[in-house]
Amino acid sequence: MELGAFSVSLAVKDLEKSRDFYQKLGFDVVGGDAAQNWLILRNKEHTIGLFQGMFDKNMLTFNPGWTQQCETQSEFADVREIQRHLKSQGVQLVSEADESGSGPASLVVVDPDGNPILIDQHV
Repeated sequence: MELGAFSVSLAVKDLEKSRDFYQKLGFDVVGGDAAQNWLILRNKEHTIGLFQGMFDKNMLTFNPGWTQQCETQSEFADVREIQRHLKSQGVQLVSEADESGSGPASLVVVDPDGNPILIDQHV
């Protein structure tokens, strides 16, 4: 099952300090809104999101319908299709996408070690 673009979403205490730190590692700001306390940074194919005050733990993030460069794919597994597959495998969902909807939606699962995984479709 193709989950789309992958990134790590970091729960940071100070957005400016975190941005400065990751820029020293070669990451460039490619999206987000510092006024809303979130930024997306990229170093070649590696993407991280910095989120201040939005969630408690770091999480793995997948974006169905996007390439690693956030370009829309013409064909992809919709988040609701992924959700149905996960449920059929007995995976417990923390939050779910509306099965009757279409387009942007998300779901969250937690791995056996308590790590949250966000599957967040923007298209």
